[in-house]
Amino acid sequence: MYTIPYLPLQALNGRQTEEMAAVAAEVVRSGWYLRGERTAAFEAAFAHYSRRAHCVATANGMDALTLILMALKAREGWADGDEVIVPALTFVATAEAVERAGLTPVFADINAHFTMSPAQAARRLTPRTRALMPVHLYGAAADMPALTALADAHGLAVIEDAAQAHGLPADNRNRGIAAAYSFYPGKNLGALGDGGAVCTDDADLAKLIRCMANYGAEQKYRHEWSGLNSRMDEIQAAFLRVKLPLLDADNCRRRQIAARYAAGIRSPHVSLPYGGRTDHSVFHIYPLCTPYREALQTHLAGRGIETLIHYPLALHRQPLYAHHRSEHYPEAERVSATEISLPLHPLLTDSEADLIIESVNSFQP
Repeated sequence: MYTIPYLPLQALNGRQTEEMAAVAAEVVRSGWYLRGERTAAFEAAFAHYSRRAHCVATANGMDALTLILMALKAREGWADGDEVIVPALTFVATAEAVERAGLTPVFADINAHFTMSPAQAARRLTPRTRALMPVHLYGAAADMPALTALADAHGLAVIEDAAQAHGLPADNRNRGIAAAYSFYPGKNLGALGDGGAVCTDDADLAKLIRCMANYGAEQKYRHEWSGLNSRMDEIQAAFLRVKLPLLDADNCRRRQIAARYAAGIRSPHVSLPYGGRTDHSVFHIYPLCTPYREALQTHLAGRGIETLIHYPLALHRQPLYAHHRSEHYPEAERVSATEISLPLHPLLTDSEADLIIESVNSFQP
């Protein structure tokens, strides 16, 4: 048993138990469980929050990515096997969504901020490249000005994998055509089950995605496109609507803890993320890097502190992508071999954060 768990989900959701129980009971009494007024209300609220014109709720984040790609492929006339560049270090769903849409994922190395390197992405362009799909990994913003400039220069779409970046401040001049979100329970804005969403300013794209998420049908029993069954249920939409008003305060607390870590951690055996900056991330994850990861994890566990690793295998090292094994992405490989995630969540107290800081500083390999 850990004294300081990595993420106490039950306690986090417990802040709103009564409200969530009430809206769940309302959904049950209503007799309307899919594509109802609660989903529409959450879509409107999250679109407004994200400063986008449209939001389409989906069953999960991977479907959100897949649907964006499917819709763009159909609308723009992309061919099967056309290429989408994704970062070499991310959760596997980023690349799997590309394949589900009948496209080919191409990997690009990451930069010092753990996100897609624009220079490395430029080196991976071919005549079949159709899109860049940066990931705001760990909650930190990808280099969107450079990536959108690269895309504009080559006539490419930019799709944001924002699964870990709810509430990340956005520069409206440098945004992708659409962004995909995940509401997996552990996210900064998490459901009590699965859920996802697409946010976009493109009305036609939003309409097509909504159609494709409903078996490709705009009207019942009239199927115009090959689609998915990807709909958020009314209970999850109601839960997310209840939780959304806490997101800004929760993200603010995450930044406060990150600033405390950056100011207090002085171990020569670890490197801090982002040079100690806290202004461009919502800190879904606080990633330290150390060549002594296993020893540090054991040391912290001995102090009652739970840690996780995100992610121990870069994409080209996954068994699924064994045909990429000969490729080399030095920064992704370095991070996958050295990253360790410290506890960071809105209920973490200053005294708990200080114990974590002291425990990291006392580590000796």
